[in-house]
Amino acid sequence: MSEQLLRWPAVKQACGISRPTAWRLEQQGRFPRRRQLSANAVGWLRSEIESWVLGRSQIGRVATQENRP
Repeated sequence: MSEQLLRWPAVKQACGISRPTAWRLEQQGRFPRRRQLSANAVGWLRSEIESWVLGRSQIGRVATQENRP
């Protein structure tokens, strides 16, 4: 079974970020790289997006715990 590719609407729904933010983070190496599907279409690997989302939620938990008295 091959990896599922997500198009932008599904990535946006999963991540909750704007396209420019995703592009900026991708350029900084802080967001999964897009895959060129055709001349005018790109997609992201579902597993990479899910890992990124999980990593972000873990960062939020650590930051919240660090701010507690």
